[in-house]
Amino acid sequence: MAATQMPLAELLVHLGELANSALALWDLPAGAQARLINVSENATYLVEAEGGFRAVLRVHREAYHSRRAIECELAWMEALAASGTVPVPGVHPGRDGQPIQEARHPALANPRFMVLFRFVPGTAPNPDDDLVAPFRELGAIAARTHLHSISWPRPEPFERLTWDIDAVFGANPTWGNWRDAPGVTPAIRAVLEDCEATIRARLSAYGKGPDRYGLIHADMRLANLLISGDGTRLIDFDDCGFGWFLYDFATGVSFMEDHPQVPALKQAWVEGYRGVRPLPAADEAEIDTFVMLRRMALLAWIGSHIEAPEPQALAPTFAPVTADLARAWMERVGRVAA
Repeated sequence: MAATQMPLAELLVHLGELANSALALWDLPAGAQARLINVSENATYLVEAEGGFRAVLRVHREAYHSRRAIECELAWMEALAASGTVPVPGVHPGRDGQPIQEARHPALANPRFMVLFRFVPGTAPNPDDDLVAPFRELGAIAARTHLHSISWPRPEPFERLTWDIDAVFGANPTWGNWRDAPGVTPAIRAVLEDCEATIRARLSAYGKGPDRYGLIHADMRLANLLISGDGTRLIDFDDCGFGWFLYDFATGVSFMEDHPQVPALKQAWVEGYRGVRPLPAADEAEIDTFVMLRRMALLAWIGSHIEAPEPQALAPTFAPVTADLARAWMERVGRVAA
């Protein structure tokens, strides 16, 4: 959103106007209106009309994904659904038959890509719910997506993000440099420098073998789960890309890594995963490394997205808690000096 060079509140006014005017690109019931329900990488709107019609409109962030990258996301979702691997949200094609639409607003420098998803009923859980059963189911869901990822002949060219050491700690990290995040004092930075070095060493040794690394959802956090009488549903493949399969568990506990039920959630997730796909002990032993990798990525994300409400709410305690988690993790696995 920084590329727009305008305050978030003003940007959201323009995006709301854009979302509502763009509804004409789809064949929707009369009187359909879009209402903002979430802003993160993208702005997400609930579209409603008389007669009970509901859909979810994603207005893509400027310069985050190319059209081809969005096409690849939707292609994987379509393949997952067609194979019966996992249920995923369908897409409403536009009047022109295309799943990706594009529109502009006079106050914004560039047009925005948009996708209208079919509505999925359910409630997103919160960290204080009893999440053991949903995480056991989520482990099975993750394993099925990984098996599909390994065997699926991807369309070429295939363009998606990469979630590896370089993406988090490299010269041009996807979500920015964690050192620039609010609350990273010199003392905290020293701890996290050691943490980064330890993550780098462990994951370099772990490697990127095809049984460990491939196309993943990459954002299985609670906000992207919907729980209903039909069980746990996974939504929002916007961050899907190439990464370690076990990174998917780490994304599941995003923003709640210090919650007391996380050890039970990890055990449940592993049980669910092993019910579908083998998980060697050596892989299980590295799960907490991925939790720390994700936590460091989220620290950077807070710094680079601080204009949004969620990062602002998280910012005051996120860096010190990250350092606490890093100290405890390095005590368990052994510290590698930065």
